[in-house]
Amino acid sequence: MIAVAAVFGLLAVFVAQTWLNSQAEAQRRNQPEQRAPQIAARTLVVATKPLRFGNELTAEMLRETPWPDAAPPPGAFTKISDILDGGKRVVLTAIEANEPVLAMKITGSGQRATLSALVGQGMKAVTIRVNDVDGGGGFVLPGDRVDIVLTRQEKENASSQVLLQDIRVLAIDQNADERASSPTVPKSVTVEVDMVAGQKLGLAASIGTLSLLLRKAGESSSANAARVTIKDLFNDVVGDTKRTSTTVVVTRGIGKSDRYTVPLEDAETTNAMAKAPSEKATTQ
Repeated sequence: MIAVAAVFGLLAVFVAQTWLNSQAEAQRRNQPEQRAPQIAARTLVVATKPLRFGNELTAEMLRETPWPDAAPPPGAFTKISDILDGGKRVVLTAIEANEPVLAMKITGSGQRATLSALVGQGMKAVTIRVNDVDGGGGFVLPGDRVDIVLTRQEKENASSQVLLQDIRVLAIDQNADERASSPTVPKSVTVEVDMVAGQKLGLAASIGTLSLLLRKAGESSSANAARVTIKDLFNDVVGDTKRTSTTVVVTRGIGKSDRYTVPLEDAETTNAMAKAPSEKATTQ
């Protein structure tokens, strides 16, 4: 009897398990199939290899790839024929492999690659002469930002003054490739400036020497740069970088003078105190 009961028990468990599995399968079939949401896509033209300034575009350099229709980059092309059918196009700005080819990075149909195509709206390209030292030792490259310093000899004194700040470098000699990474000793540097700054550079080049200060990548702030003279160099040497007083000599009549030591901010006030026509104040 025990054996018969065990057999019927196992049979009941098997039948129950089979029924439960069939119910679960039927429920799964009755549920609607969940599918991944469909994303609308378009084709976009991308580069098949790195492209540099001056490269003429060919079909082998381009390919069409799917791209989300909701987020196309401005100026993108959907077909290779849109780029090549109108005539040859040349690369103006470096394009990496699989990067979309944008209208702003290439010339118009049939146009040649010139530096003028890289100049921003309302800006001018000005070339200044430099050497291996004035040009940043060859480490200034197209696309970098620099400050331009004017150094000149004025009779018995020399001075150095920051003329322009945060200026974009367009080209080094005849190289305008912004992805260039090899330092070269330059003979000239072409920079992008506005009209007034271009006039300043032209005048400054005729009265002194121009040199470049390479800015840290991403730095956009401008500092208040003071004019530096030989006297400032001497003060740095003797440690008198924080001079707080000066000597004012007041001359009254012939052969009579008095010396006064006053704070720098009061020097002009002391000079103004010598109001009598026979008195003359000088600052030392």
